[in-house]
Amino acid sequence: MKRHLAIFAMAMLAVGCGDKEYNLIFEEAEHKEGESIEIGKTGGNDSNWYREPMRPQIHFTPAKNWINDPNGMVYADGVWHLYYQYNPYGNNWGNMSWGHATSTDLFHWKEQPVAIEPDALGYIYSGSAVLDKDNTSGFGKNAIVAMYTAHGAHEQQCIAYSTDGGMTFTKYEGNPVIKNTTHGDYRDPKVVWDEDTHMWYCIFALGDEHTAQIWKSSDLKSWTLCSTFSAGSYAGCNRGVWECTDLFPVTYKGERKWILTVNVSDGGPVVGSGTMYFVGNFNGQRFTADRYDYPLWEDHGMDDYASVTWSNTGSRLICIGWMNNQAYSGNYPVSPWRSCMTLPREMVLEEYNGQPLLKTTIVKEIESIADAWQPVSARQLDVKDAYQLNVTVNMTADCSITLANRQGQEYGIRVDAARRDLVINRGAKTGITSFSGNFPITSMRSSLYTDKEQVTLCIYVDQSNVEVTTEDGSVIMSTLVFPESLYDQVIITGQEAKAQVRNLRRVWD
Repeated sequence: MKRHLAIFAMAMLAVGCGDKEYNLIFEEAEHKEGESIEIGKTGGNDSNWYREPMRPQIHFTPAKNWINDPNGMVYADGVWHLYYQYNPYGNNWGNMSWGHATSTDLFHWKEQPVAIEPDALGYIYSGSAVLDKDNTSGFGKNAIVAMYTAHGAHEQQCIAYSTDGGMTFTKYEGNPVIKNTTHGDYRDPKVVWDEDTHMWYCIFALGDEHTAQIWKSSDLKSWTLCSTFSAGSYAGCNRGVWECTDLFPVTYKGERKWILTVNVSDGGPVVGSGTMYFVGNFNGQRFTADRYDYPLWEDHGMDDYASVTWSNTGSRLICIGWMNNQAYSGNYPVSPWRSCMTLPREMVLEEYNGQPLLKTTIVKEIESIADAWQPVSARQLDVKDAYQLNVTVNMTADCSITLANRQGQEYGIRVDAARRDLVINRGAKTGITSFSGNFPITSMRSSLYTDKEQVTLCIYVDQSNVEVTTEDGSVIMSTLVFPESLYDQVIITGQEAKAQVRNLRRVWD
């Protein structure tokens, strides 16, 4: 997606525009395609505020315009910063900048002014941000340093720094800090600090080459190439275009291990894109994957892409993804915004059936917007904007859970007891699906990755999103849906499964 929509930036570089002239031409050309956003608006007295048809009520969306990959996520001074690929001038892809939102609880988000804008080096593509606690960069103690890809004639890595808590950034005068004139896809740097070596490490993807480079630095400005990671003999991993890699340490069976994630544009767990992960060791120079049955998938649904982790979160491993799939690229029927993020998730690495399993649950902060649990005793649910439905299933018989609305639109969830699988039916009856032939899929299937006799499914339902996970996070499947109204009915067949529901209060009041 990024590659074929970058012609404008490359053209500007070809005619040799300086910063000031480039930005003027950039804005004049792109204003014709969309209406500018009122930056920073966070609420209002209008009863229709954030109430457009199919507008998510608990998932992050901007007030207006296009977003894609989450970028630069960092936790600092009690504030969660979410930067993201953003078009300030329209709800189609273009004018790639870093939008910005902040939260103190991961659910109530305040949209901030655009943080980083294009310049003579090109569009501002994906990247990451870190809190420089010890002033290794010289930009100031506790400066927030962002590293991103400048997409122009070539894709190169640049940095910018903030000394006001991540609200405004100054681009480093020595950019690019990692130059490139030879590779095509060469982007999306993710930076991590390693306490063992007292070094910063950066990983980013070489898309068509199905590899990722790891670099190191002591000051975030001067970088040295350490190694190149390849999936090697794992042919099933050499697919699509590699993007948005991540590298982070975890504790597994009492030992320190590392996880390397790769987002692929095609060849995901269903159709189109997805996020795969490798488990192994990192010695300060090279990541070596342990021998397992790859690819392993972070999310087994259709709509979790560009998933990366927040930095500076201590022992917690918190991530978020772009809720979309490259197979339909956001051509769905919503306005004035386009695209949203998944719910924020917490991950742990545990063993299942002799190999590590990345377990994913929705963060505990969701309790801040949750009402009391109520038993489900009738088909009609007493729900309003969004809700969580928990269904406990005995693994002795199949169980089907159908979410429906008054228009007769339906979304299916089934537990295949014999195969111990979770199966999602997002077929043509779920709502609006005609915008893409890749959207209606009647069978998305994943193992439940559990040997338990009972399994509790946690089903998070929003206006245009359904995320299904097991209570312990053994599997998660995320999907967009576009029903004409909220699924507010449930039909459970196959067994007398125990079910309870609670409202999740909208976050935009």
